[in-house]
Amino acid sequence: MHRERGLSARLKLTLSYAGFLMIAGAALLAVVWVFLLRYVPDGPIMAIGGSVPNRDDLVRAFVPAVAWALVFLLGFGLVGGWILSGRMLAPLTRITRATRLAANGSLSHRIHLEGRNDEFRELADAFDAMLARLEAHVAEQQRFAANASHELRTPLAITQTLLEVARDHPNGVTSELVERLRGVNTRAIDLTEALLVLSHADRRSFVRERVDLSLLAEQATETLLPLAERRGITIDTSGKVALALGSHALLLQLTTNLVHNAIVHNLAEGGTVRVSTGVDRAGVTLTVENSGEKLSPQLVSTLTEPFQRGTERIRTDHEGVGLGLAIVKSITQAHDGILTLAPRAAGGLRVSVELPSAH
Repeated sequence: MHRERGLSARLKLTLSYAGFLMIAGAALLAVVWVFLLRYVPDGPIMAIGGSVPNRDDLVRAFVPAVAWALVFLLGFGLVGGWILSGRMLAPLTRITRATRLAANGSLSHRIHLEGRNDEFRELADAFDAMLARLEAHVAEQQRFAANASHELRTPLAITQTLLEVARDHPNGVTSELVERLRGVNTRAIDLTEALLVLSHADRRSFVRERVDLSLLAEQATETLLPLAERRGITIDTSGKVALALGSHALLLQLTTNLVHNAIVHNLAEGGTVRVSTGVDRAGVTLTVENSGEKLSPQLVSTLTEPFQRGTERIRTDHEGVGLGLAIVKSITQAHDGILTLAPRAAGGLRVSVELPSAH
């Protein structure tokens, strides 16, 4: 936005200081003038040894002195105000410089304002914290874009290879080749849809309504029951009505991802998944627990990273695209909720999502 350039803040403060000093000085001199007038006669008074000074004499003596005093106060106010305003606005200059560096793409710069805690220090600290969050967010987005590109490139490369085989050997196109193409294409579509869900949740562009988490848990469990049966996983659903305020579609996606993740990352045989809902003073809670291998806290802390499975990239022999818990984290944050992941002592994972209540 183009704006006409006005007076600088330093010049405005300087003029304000000088003006205030002039007004205060003039008021003080006026008080002195009124005080002196009370004791000076109007006309000349003869006394022994000469005449007594009257008001005319006072005017001739006082007015020039007042004029020189006001000139001195004006000069002193301008010089002193310029110096003081410069010292006061120095932190603002550093903040402005940091803002321009950030606008040019340098997010690693920090102000680190010294001194005691005041308004400028609070502003500088808040700006530093904002830069730190923004730098972390940009780094996360760059890492996510690189991982997404890698994941999308894999099915596309496989598809290209299969199509080249079919082109070079047109008589060798079999149902097995078509089925492999179909599977690769399905994975690419699932990954694209997951990226769209993640983007939609990050923008928070959804209508909020009353959603019962217990019904979502039952719906997600029913949908994924065939997958659980194929893997020999037992699912147990329990809990009370838990009304949250949010998007029905996104919260259903969150619940489905949690149950799906619990089924896929489980024991090879005899695994269990427990889904429960609850209500407390803090809000409503959805908890999904699953059996499995023992996990370390350090490994668990990486599970919400996109395209990660523990400390390694997700393998293609597991169903899913590596965005399940990343989407859960994004949807939880979009609903102002809290996501907690903790390893179970007996092995496996416990995931808890706490959301604001709709009551």
